[in-house]
Amino acid sequence: MRIRKTGKIADQLWRLGTEESGVYLVEGTESSAIISGGMSYILPVFLRQLQEYGISEKKISHLIILHTHFDHVGIIPFLKRSWPQLNVYASSRGWEMLSNPKAISVINEFTLKVTQRVLGNTDELSKYDWQWRDDIAGYSLAEGNTLDLGDIQIEFSETPGHSSCSISAYITKLKAIFPSDAVAIPFKDEFIIAANSNLTKYQQSLEKLGNFEIEFLCADHYGYIIDEEARSYINESKIALTNMKNMLRQALQKEGSIDRAAETLVDKHFQLRPDYFIAPEILLNTYGQMLKHVAEQGSG
Repeated sequence: MRIRKTGKIADQLWRLGTEESGVYLVEGTESSAIISGGMSYILPVFLRQLQEYGISEKKISHLIILHTHFDHVGIIPFLKRSWPQLNVYASSRGWEMLSNPKAISVINEFTLKVTQRVLGNTDELSKYDWQWRDDIAGYSLAEGNTLDLGDIQIEFSETPGHSSCSISAYITKLKAIFPSDAVAIPFKDEFIIAANSNLTKYQQSLEKLGNFEIEFLCADHYGYIIDEEARSYINESKIALTNMKNMLRQALQKEGSIDRAAETLVDKHFQLRPDYFIAPEILLNTYGQMLKHVAEQGSG
């Protein structure tokens, strides 16, 4: 079952933000952690939710970046500047990306594009110091690392494929997994594959994630998943990946070039899903990367 609403998921676990851009709060006896960073425009909603749900910001000591795409790091600059005591974590590759001026420029540019698409304007952002600059630093996470919140430990796995810097989090006590976009995106009743970086590594990451016992699958976009669908979601993502590969190959064969195939697939995507939050020109790059990988596999 897919649940789109925000609020309390289970004891010690909350979903905050909006339907299409969520973050999670895990409350331990000693400290609390925010998992993922959402879009910048969710800041007013996020801050209001903390007050409405009676969540103390003073106990929030950790913020975990699961990967560094613009739509997953949005609230971090403002929170880190507002709460200097906040410890920020990412993979070592993630910190490489966030120290790259070109990557930072893309994050800020794409944030404005999608905010305009979703809200119709960017006025809300002007109230906050949201932009990424070179003043955010933190700690690196790698395969097998854990973060202790007291009575809850968060375990980390490297799960590249969607991006080269992707990591996933897992809480054994809650049987909750936080894969970010290393699994299919649960848009409506679909399984949307976005293997931007590497289709082969994406497949390998799905195999790794399939080893966890899952009762809550906490997606960054479009809510979280519980019950039998949570338990079967990784396998369904594998099927969706196979279907995506077939669609990419067929588009390449029909259109004859990566650029034309990408344009055709993006047009089809938005014909079927006009309310999908990502701007078409951004999704064009996603399809282009996947098509390039399929073409290279075919030529190899």
